[in-house]
Amino acid sequence: MTGAASVIIMIGVAFLAAAMALTLVRMTRGPSTLDRVIAADVVVAVVIAALAMEAALNHHTTTIPIMVVLSLLGFAGSLSMAKFAADRDRTGKWRDAAASASASDSSAQGGAGRRESESDGSRQGASEHPEASR
Repeated sequence: MTGAASVIIMIGVAFLAAAMALTLVRMTRGPSTLDRVIAADVVVAVVIAALAMEAALNHHTTTIPIMVVLSLLGFAGSLSMAKFAADRDRTGKWRDAAASASASDSSAQGGAGRRESESDGSRQGASEHPEASR
């Protein structure tokens, strides 16, 4: 490998180290569980990229099966956490910021806006919150 290619790979390794450090900060600070899950997925991707750079630097392919297994594990982990988040959202225990803000606005008004919309028969917000109509 030429000197220029080696320097480029070392610069890539430095960028990967910075990405890993920032991702670990996000994983420890959160603020939510989904932020931590995404950070864990990024850690797996950075490890895969580091293994690929090491293989390119040392001219071998022995780490390819390890990279494939890591990518499958990262995909399966992300998929299972997404399903968990969707199931939890369906039960109503996890609310996004917009839903909680609209709920706090209607409770601050004493439910007056809700009673007005029920009395005139209009269904404002039914498209925004399909679970409310069930």
